[in-house]
Amino acid sequence: MAVTRTRASSKPLIEKRSIDYIPEAERHGRLLSQFTLWMGANLQITAIVTGALAVVLGGDVFWSLIGLLIGQVLGGGVMALHAAQGPKLGLPQMISSRVQFGVYGAAIPIVLVCLMYLGFTATGTVLSGQALGQLFGVSDSVGILIFASVIVLVTVLGYRVIHFIGRVASVIGVIAFVYLFARLVSQTDVGALLQIRHFSWSSFLLAVSLAASWQIAFGPYVADYSRYLPSKTSSVKTFFAAGAGSVIGAQVAMILGVFAAASANGQFAGHEVAYIVGLGGTGATAALLYFSIAFGKVTISTLNSYGSFMCIATIISGFRGHLNVTRLQRLVFVLVIVGAATLIALLGQHSFLGAFKSFILFLLAFFTPWSAINLVDYYCITRERYDVPALADPNGRYGRWNALGISVYVFGVLVQLPFIATKFYTGPLVGAMGGVDISWIIGLVVPAALYYVVARKWHSAVPDQLILPLEQDAVDAQPSRAGRIQAV
Repeated sequence: MAVTRTRASSKPLIEKRSIDYIPEAERHGRLLSQFTLWMGANLQITAIVTGALAVVLGGDVFWSLIGLLIGQVLGGGVMALHAAQGPKLGLPQMISSRVQFGVYGAAIPIVLVCLMYLGFTATGTVLSGQALGQLFGVSDSVGILIFASVIVLVTVLGYRVIHFIGRVASVIGVIAFVYLFARLVSQTDVGALLQIRHFSWSSFLLAVSLAASWQIAFGPYVADYSRYLPSKTSSVKTFFAAGAGSVIGAQVAMILGVFAAASANGQFAGHEVAYIVGLGGTGATAALLYFSIAFGKVTISTLNSYGSFMCIATIISGFRGHLNVTRLQRLVFVLVIVGAATLIALLGQHSFLGAFKSFILFLLAFFTPWSAINLVDYYCITRERYDVPALADPNGRYGRWNALGISVYVFGVLVQLPFIATKFYTGPLVGAMGGVDISWIIGLVVPAALYYVVARKWHSAVPDQLILPLEQDAVDAQPSRAGRIQAV
């Protein structure tokens, strides 16, 4: 039964919610904010470097651009399917994993996702430190520390401030990228670069994998930033708003990276930020570009830190029951998370490019199976019929450990091992694929198919309708039905 709620008239600057359900009275926001947030998160230096890798590692410009676009669309589709879950469930992304893994079992993929956030925050902090170091005339290490301080502040403030910064970053990013593209075209024979076409399956698949992995990596936290939208928000519109912002922003940034690397004559690797700014000029113009690079990284680095906080809170609440996170506790969590990422950035800043390539491909093996299982369960098995109150009850519908979901997840990780190609580990079938890592494809398709076949025979945990927590106005109207309310 649907319940009419009065929407809150005021929204606090500092977010008071953490991993708990967002009541309808506190829902707010527009789909445009999803577009601008994810465009701002992608119009930034790390995306430029990711696109450049397609050329730095052997691809030509034309086929790299095609491969990157295909990867954006494929990976962006996965990312956007997760985004559409936010308004319907009113929950951060990873807590919904308790449906597939159990209240305790969900900690398994969440721990690995935390490591992913840590790595992305660290690599982004390296590039931001370079930009701030040049902007303020200090060392890269001091620049890293300045940037980390900003991330702590924004992450503690939370949801509304993150979306605001996303909107500002989108505007600044568009202006900076238009200017840099104009300068690049004026200095480089783009037509000549596009005419050089030496197709190679290995280079082409590398470009696809780089873009797809970039997009899929947003999956574990994209719903965190759509969960405040009103529950009646169209899932299709949420899909396209978040997906289009992410795909367009990333592809624009990666196109710039491809052309920059192709025209750099070997000067790009190791001097990524300085080379990109050098395209735009010197003096005041260079200072503004350094600022835009650092500001662009604020959005995505904050998303990573905020997502880490949500994951840690989810793990703790799973074993302790309901968790009320105070503002002081949030600050402590964020300081620990950003502090660890900053330490990694300081230690690894001089070997960034090679380590980053290995990192973004290797981490996919651990969360693409989670993404496949979560999406198949939500859209094909339960069909949005979650029991939200039961997500906090280890003795409830979803239990402590879900052997089915955990088993498929472990199998999904293991089945990728022959296809992984990183400095950490190279599988036996990588040579047959021309040295390209296609593990992300195996990690999506195989677990998705296996979970669908097995889970179709398991219906006992699926409610007839979506069950949401009972909100206060419903308690006042029907005091005998405490605890939950069904909504179609």
